[in-house]
Amino acid sequence: MDFLETTVADLAAAVRNGDTTARSLTEHALAKVEELNPTLNAFVAVDGDAALAAADGVDEVVASGGDPGPLAGIPIGVKDLEDAAGFVTTYGSALHANALSAENDSVLVARMRAAGCVVIGKTNTPEFGHKATSDNEVFPTTANPWDPTQTPGGSSGGTGAALAAGMVPLATGSDGGGSIRIPAALCGLSAIKCQQGRIGTERTGQRPSMLLSIAGPMARTAADTALALDATKGPHWADIFSLPPDPTSWHDVVGRAEPPKRVVWSPTMGFSDVSPDVAGPCAAAVEKLEAAGTEVIVDDTVFDLEPLRGWATNWFVYFHNLLGHHKGTPEWDKISDSLKPMIEMGADVTGGQAADAIDRMSARNYEVSGLMERHNADAILTPTTARTPPTLAQIAGDNADLGWVQFTFGLNMTRHPAGTVCVGRANGTAGNGGGLPVGLQIIGRHFDEPGVLATMAVMEKLVGPIGRPALAGPIGRPESS
Repeated sequence: MDFLETTVADLAAAVRNGDTTARSLTEHALAKVEELNPTLNAFVAVDGDAALAAADGVDEVVASGGDPGPLAGIPIGVKDLEDAAGFVTTYGSALHANALSAENDSVLVARMRAAGCVVIGKTNTPEFGHKATSDNEVFPTTANPWDPTQTPGGSSGGTGAALAAGMVPLATGSDGGGSIRIPAALCGLSAIKCQQGRIGTERTGQRPSMLLSIAGPMARTAADTALALDATKGPHWADIFSLPPDPTSWHDVVGRAEPPKRVVWSPTMGFSDVSPDVAGPCAAAVEKLEAAGTEVIVDDTVFDLEPLRGWATNWFVYFHNLLGHHKGTPEWDKISDSLKPMIEMGADVTGGQAADAIDRMSARNYEVSGLMERHNADAILTPTTARTPPTLAQIAGDNADLGWVQFTFGLNMTRHPAGTVCVGRANGTAGNGGGLPVGLQIIGRHFDEPGVLATMAVMEKLVGPIGRPALAGPIGRPESS
């Protein structure tokens, strides 16, 4: 058994058909975590007994002639910003390291369990998901399966590493500024930040950035991601941002994907330098898409103004509202040094500046939507990251250049669906015959997640396998089903 060889659809079908069992899948996941987690630190908590009991429950449904769901028996990890009943939600923070276990699942986790998933544990994240690497004051730093001296990105880095290493075939993530797309790009995955409101949430707990953030499933391929989204998308009564139900099978859409008719290619988004080891694979992938029949229009300026200012103002205000009351108390010392300045800067934001930051979200949306409208384009393509990330040693020494993550957070302001797909390797930054994986970002029209997922699937086929992490052995990416 190897989760890197088989699609989630095939694994779930095998459980439903009795060709394998949920217990077998769960035992394999637990064995892979035991083997690889000491090196990667992707999981921060595991409950094997509870997972096996849940898997046996799935198998009992199958044995009785029932249908446990479209994700039958699939073992998953849950990002440690999300509640999963029976586990402590630490948020990667010493403030919550000794908290009581959650009594209930989040909406996303509950929907995944209802579809047949088996929760085996929690995956690592930076404190409250505040940055693009996955290190915190509570747990060991997460490493990238392609090169353990490198970061898998963040803030869903534990999930990204677990998926890329084949510990689990499916897991959860969240994205307030790129936190799904960045680790997916660095770990060689296909993942998507859905339109805000696509997966309803109870909007409670410790998430600080509700105007910017979404939660969603993560997997290795567009087809696997679409299958999981089919089981989890939909409104929630407590979420004022919820979108109406979409009965379309996104998995079916991906299965019959064709190249888009017309896309805009923006090599730098108009405001950043891109390193050659990232620019090269992205440009080559766009050329393959053009050769497949897509009209490619080069228009480099996506935003009239670089979007960091408006995004950061919102981000800092949220963190101050969440954590600012700890300043001057003993709890302040428990907060990581990289998060404290964000909290302090949020305290200095005036009401007018906060209102301006929200207005900037509308302005940035007009720019992105207007670019697609002017060119009658189905999507905008950009690199997912501007360059390869800092090493773990640089992160530990507080010598990390943050300029490598500039292309994702603007899309949280505009709320467009935005995915990333692996288009190659960045030569010269890692071992194993090449560098870390490189992601191409696909920005879709509002509410067009199926179109983004379909383009991701097309790119998977055009680019082909890029190899696998040495930890997992030599075999190519499975074809989408």
